[in-house]
Amino acid sequence: MRKKELALGAFLIALVVTGGFLFMPLVQRESAQATSPEIYKNLELFGDVLERVRAEYVEKPDDAKLIENAIKGLVNGLDPHSAYLTPKEFQDEQADTRGEFGGLGIDVMMEDGAIKVIAPLDNMPADRAGVLAGDAITALDGQTVKGLSMDAAVDRMRGAVGSPVTLTIQRKGATNPITVKVIRDIIKINPVQYSVEGDAGWIKVKSFENEHTTEYLQKAVEDIKKALDGKVSGYVLDLRNNPGGLLDQAIDLSDAFLDKGSIVVTRGRNAEDIERTTAKPGDIADGKPVIVLLNGGSASASEVVAGALQDHKRATLLGTRSFGKGSVQTLIPLANKGAIRVTTARYFTPSGRSIQATGIEPDYVVEPELPPELKLQLASVPFESEAQLRGHLKNAAATEEGGGSISYVPKEKEKDNQLQAALALLRGQLPQTGNKATDSLDQARATTPTSSPLANGPSGG
Repeated sequence: MRKKELALGAFLIALVVTGGFLFMPLVQRESAQATSPEIYKNLELFGDVLERVRAEYVEKPDDAKLIENAIKGLVNGLDPHSAYLTPKEFQDEQADTRGEFGGLGIDVMMEDGAIKVIAPLDNMPADRAGVLAGDAITALDGQTVKGLSMDAAVDRMRGAVGSPVTLTIQRKGATNPITVKVIRDIIKINPVQYSVEGDAGWIKVKSFENEHTTEYLQKAVEDIKKALDGKVSGYVLDLRNNPGGLLDQAIDLSDAFLDKGSIVVTRGRNAEDIERTTAKPGDIADGKPVIVLLNGGSASASEVVAGALQDHKRATLLGTRSFGKGSVQTLIPLANKGAIRVTTARYFTPSGRSIQATGIEPDYVVEPELPPELKLQLASVPFESEAQLRGHLKNAAATEEGGGSISYVPKEKEKDNQLQAALALLRGQLPQTGNKATDSLDQARATTPTSSPLANGPSGG
């Protein structure tokens, strides 16, 4: 059995499929525990409340909905990361974890009551059918999309591979709506973007939700090496605004840069619930310097990677303090084909640090340069962090919980002073001690070569 544990916003699926059955040792272990007599009294109270509501509520309630809401309250009230998932939500999570689904292959957003196409993915169904960036999809199979949420719109665009969907499109310059028939196909989501930056490689990992994340990273490193004929000065591993995902992917990605040593330790409720993972020989970067970019949006699985590489002094961390989510969730399937996501462990970096509600401090603190309008907007708004979430797990080892940090990243690389500082550090243009990476930044910008994109990882439906 291979157990997958997820950090922030994504989930750990601990399943083995054997003869059509789902084997869950965690559930078996917990069910064997003694039940307190007090719980029977409370269940009797719950039954009394349920019957009163069914009998007295002004309108006849849906019994199934009452039970579902009760389950949600039970699980959601544990902590900010535990939750009940309906069968549809569970199905969607499994598709996200696989990193592929039946769809159109377009990156979209909702704008003015229409689905605006940010970009069609290369050689995907929408691209092959002639859908263009900037198109506004106003109807799907003749039904208007006005009033739909983003999730509902994406659900309607996804579907069985080989099934058709007719798009009604408003296109700039066209006097009448355009009708386009698209045949759904398998869409594979690549969470990794990369490019050559002078003599260095920039690799952005957007999330760890995809079970093929490390494979995409390996491909990125290989392509960068080929593009530079093996003469790579180092790599910038960009984990900014990466909300986390599969813990095993965080472990595998960390292992890709480490030859030996512990990667992460997880500890459950009981003393015997301790697991330690260790790196295998082999460094994908051939020992070249690695700079990890962090900010307030870097959470969970991305913090596992940052903490492991920092503790082993394999990478230098640059940016601002991370989010601070140091817990692990397990996704447990239920008989109704839904699931519960439950916090089952805390994780610790190789040196024994818990980053829960404190985050990871970078070796070099570099605040992003904000446009004037953003400075005014953010002046009175606290930055989000784990420590601010209601009901978050407390960190007994921390003398003080840490606040959040800014998560702004400019779209243009030349305006991204954190990225430019990381590239400068690779070239020895910034001081090697201290916690403020500000010196020589203007010089670094002036000498940094322009970027050469190699590939982009799509995101969308």
